[in-house]
Amino acid sequence: MKLETLSEQRCFGGLQGTYRHQSGETSTPMQFSVFSPPAAEKGAVPVLWYLSGLTCTEENFTVKAGAQRYAAHHNLMLIAPDTSPRGAGIEGEDDSYDFGSGAGFYVDATQAPWDRNYRMYSYITKELPGIVFENFAADSSRQGITGHSMGGHGALTIGLKNPETYQSISAFSPICAPMQCDWGKKALGGYLGDDQQKWAEHDASVLVESGHRSGEILVDQGGADDFLENQLLPERLKQACADAGQPLNLRMQSGYDHSYFFIASFVEDHVAFHAKRLQG
Repeated sequence: MKLETLSEQRCFGGLQGTYRHQSGETSTPMQFSVFSPPAAEKGAVPVLWYLSGLTCTEENFTVKAGAQRYAAHHNLMLIAPDTSPRGAGIEGEDDSYDFGSGAGFYVDATQAPWDRNYRMYSYITKELPGIVFENFAADSSRQGITGHSMGGHGALTIGLKNPETYQSISAFSPICAPMQCDWGKKALGGYLGDDQQKWAEHDASVLVESGHRSGEILVDQGGADDFLENQLLPERLKQACADAGQPLNLRMQSGYDHSYFFIASFVEDHVAFHAKRLQG
């Protein structure tokens, strides 16, 4: 697999880089960022995957969250993929912020014309890890996953469906019940069709209800988030976890909104949460 280096900078004693490759899953070029902590120069380190939200690329978390300082301290590698294929040539892919470009929703589309390129579930869980473990000092036996908004949805669902791969799960203001909100209905319907049984495979609350389990999940949610009541629905996940006995630490943060100011305020806690579980 040919990997193109777009940029590399020293950062907190480690290395922050952005890379590009031709994806077999999406049939497009894909970019991702990697922060390798200083400890990676001596051997493989645990990996924390970060999945971004609607309209974002790999750059948002990399330049706005300030997570590298804490990842360097805890000896974690940070990986931030893009949120969708780019330039697939599908009519209408750039028409709206919540479907198509920047809005892959971390599913493998089954509906034409999206099914050829929009395969973000397989890209995140199979193709990109293979590239990372081949090219970087990353320990495949120690992986955690986190994300924001649509990416929080991705972190919860991917983590719950693959507990043997991801030993820790957290999220910032995730879409907790996509089958019950407009963002989720538009994306799941557009990518997967009308069969709601397929939708249920990508709804964190339903996955918990149907028996999927993890260790304790950490979720931070801003109390002043404009999307809290209509799109994110954390109480739905809270109830599902309570009924199922799935440990969940849902922290409502008064006064915080949906922005990266919110993420930057609590990212230290999330990195420490994953480090504790991945470092043993």
